[in-house]
Amino acid sequence: MLVLGIETSCDETAVAVVKEGKEVLSNLISSQINLHQKFGGVVPELASRQHLEVINLLITQALDEAKVKFKEIGAIAVTYGPGLEGALLIGVAVAKALSFVHNLPLVGVNHLEGHLYANFLTSTFTSLLLHFSAPSDFPLLCLIVSGGHTILFFVEDHGRYEVLGKSRDDAAGEAFDKGARALGLGYPGGPIIDQIAKLGNCKAHTFPRAYLGKNSLDFSFSGLKTSLIYYLQELKQRGDKLSLPDVCASFQQAIVDVLVDKTIRAAEIKKVKDILLGGGVAVNSLLRKEIAEAAEERGLKVHFPSPLLCTDNAAMIAAAGYYQLKLGKASDLYLDVVPGLKIPEG
Repeated sequence: MLVLGIETSCDETAVAVVKEGKEVLSNLISSQINLHQKFGGVVPELASRQHLEVINLLITQALDEAKVKFKEIGAIAVTYGPGLEGALLIGVAVAKALSFVHNLPLVGVNHLEGHLYANFLTSTFTSLLLHFSAPSDFPLLCLIVSGGHTILFFVEDHGRYEVLGKSRDDAAGEAFDKGARALGLGYPGGPIIDQIAKLGNCKAHTFPRAYLGKNSLDFSFSGLKTSLIYYLQELKQRGDKLSLPDVCASFQQAIVDVLVDKTIRAAEIKKVKDILLGGGVAVNSLLRKEIAEAAEERGLKVHFPSPLLCTDNAAMIAAAGYYQLKLGKASDLYLDVVPGLKIPEG
């Protein structure tokens, strides 16, 4: 079974061909970072127009790179939420057209589930094999941490989830972006702060950690962002010099501490042995280091997708679509986008 995956939930146009839900034959991504950088964030209308301009070419290139013809494709998988409505509409419209013309099964995929399935992918491409370690068996625990989402959920089996914790306000990636903006560092903020933080002292300043009560597994990073803004204002008022590396290191440490603590606690509560990460913030070097160390101390194993598969991509959508088809789940041509789509529980 070859599945063609299409992903247009935000500012990356992506198309991939995946075999049997695991082997990546092609995975093309057209990034829009340069387009949105000057605005300090994604402009939805611009994102939609850019998807429309490049998606057909990417489909052709993905098939060529995979060395397959359209008649060899067995199904079309496409992100239908969550994400930006206009951006999602482009991908879904194209997927429905391809499904109709080629008489292929159509599968609408939850973008969040896609990040889970990035951990199941392998490839002959060296660039995709970095940090690859496939989970062996269920149950699993998954932490998805990105610009739009921070969510922790228990995975009993394919398609069977229990949400344990989620962001109540700013997601971790959003906090990185807003923190970087306050520091005048540009967009996207996560990679920039990660690099600068390596030169700083993470104990130079104590930013707040919002644990939200003893038993809560939810996340909140809005207060951290506000604390950084107040700190910068105080420095300016006092006329003190800003140590950018120290502030970046301290700010990043506050985010990572909460992510690691809650994820490890959830793993112990649910008695799982394997922890999966996904989403753009899963590329963060400090998060990878500290969650791996904390897990090893407790006899747990952490799985990281390749950095290229942590950010939005279509290979993960194709993989998720494959497993949905195996469960007998498919969509019809009335498939519509759901910008606020949640992780399905049960």
